[in-house]
Amino acid sequence: MTPQDVLDLFKSGHAEFLDCRFMDFPGLWQHTTYPASDINTETLEHGFGFDGSSIRGWQAINESDMLLVPDCATARMDPFMQRPTLAVICDIKDPVTRKTYSRDPRSIAKKAEAYLKDTGVADTAYFGPELEFFIFDRVRYDQRINTAFYEVDSEEGLWNRGSDSPVNRGNQIRRREGYFPCPPMDTMHDLRGEMAAVMEELGLRVECHHHEVATGGQAEIDLRYDRLLAMSDKCMFYKYVVKRVADAHGKVATFMPKPLYRDNGSGMHVHFSLWNGDEPLFGGRHYAGLSQTALWAIGGILKHAPSLLAFTNPTTNSYKRLVPGYEAPTSLVYSSRNRSAAIRIPMYQQNAATKRLEFRCPDPSANPYLAFSAMLMAALDGIEKKLDPGDPVDVDLYDLPTEQRETIAKAPVDLHAALRALEADHDYLLAGDVFTEDVIHYWIAYKEENEVAALRSRPHPVEFCMYFDT
Repeated sequence: MTPQDVLDLFKSGHAEFLDCRFMDFPGLWQHTTYPASDINTETLEHGFGFDGSSIRGWQAINESDMLLVPDCATARMDPFMQRPTLAVICDIKDPVTRKTYSRDPRSIAKKAEAYLKDTGVADTAYFGPELEFFIFDRVRYDQRINTAFYEVDSEEGLWNRGSDSPVNRGNQIRRREGYFPCPPMDTMHDLRGEMAAVMEELGLRVECHHHEVATGGQAEIDLRYDRLLAMSDKCMFYKYVVKRVADAHGKVATFMPKPLYRDNGSGMHVHFSLWNGDEPLFGGRHYAGLSQTALWAIGGILKHAPSLLAFTNPTTNSYKRLVPGYEAPTSLVYSSRNRSAAIRIPMYQQNAATKRLEFRCPDPSANPYLAFSAMLMAALDGIEKKLDPGDPVDVDLYDLPTEQRETIAKAPVDLHAALRALEADHDYLLAGDVFTEDVIHYWIAYKEENEVAALRSRPHPVEFCMYFDT
């Protein structure tokens, strides 16, 4: 849509409200809604004022005034609101300087795309994320001074196959056997189909949907690749649709990476390629049909992976997924076809236009604007410095002898380690002023104080199992 298209919708009465959405610093969508009487050329161009000090990780209270400036190209009619509502993603600007706000994640994605063109390496970065998520029937959790617990439940969950509930038909999916079974075992098919249909109505191109490996309703809906900023925007509409459709059916969806113990977690494998106009830059005559440029990009991602994971795997729960034995890559190597490597080269086709890297470490708790931008910056650093990725590893990494496996670089074991890696290695993110020292510093401080320290200071239920009788 253009600004005029938006105005026409309101003048014709096809829209009654404008829902302005934006991303807070950690990665949660926020919104505020304005009636048709407030929608005019001035507000669409100048923006709407709001209190930035109330948003997680943003302004101090003495400089709280900020602007929400709609990007009308992102506008879509919301399919869930009772009154006709046009949803639009906004950029955040300072009302005095009119400059974009450096901690607005979307502004970082915009700068990353601009920097890519400035390098002359390519003009377009394509991203194709595979977001996985769980659909549960019930969830409850709490943390008090004397209590800590969580419980999720799914009628599809393996643990319910002995239930005497009248809805139990014994079709529950066994642990780690949820990949592709047909209904009635796949109880989520119609629900995923509705999610995919709504996404298509919103202009999100869906490639496929299916049940994922875990029991308990793990799902995946794949989107067709798009440019960095556009795909980041689509990821936010994707999550919104998944959660709203699940809620409408009395269920709850979560993008938490590891909600179930001893079963597969949810990843966000990211397919990535660079193009110059109509020319794909990752196809060539080297290993797995890659170009030298692609190999250098791999070298950059692998070199910076420990710090990169602070953005692509940004929660303490992320590292409960990154453990051996559950298809989540912990070894920082690359390979064709091998899903136990951090970077896989898909080999379904040999066409140069389809050549891409699949970075398998990220998970769907990531803020896509930050995660995709950081991936691009790592790849560009590898290309600029011609970083050799080393030899590929085409064997099952879990079957390697212990002494050989120990020589392979590993992903950080927890969020604290990833943040320390980011503190030591972030110059590549500062190129072109894409990320700033303020963003890096505040991201580390926010995560350490609000997440790492919060978990570290609390007794864990497992500690009672291990130590109560000490």
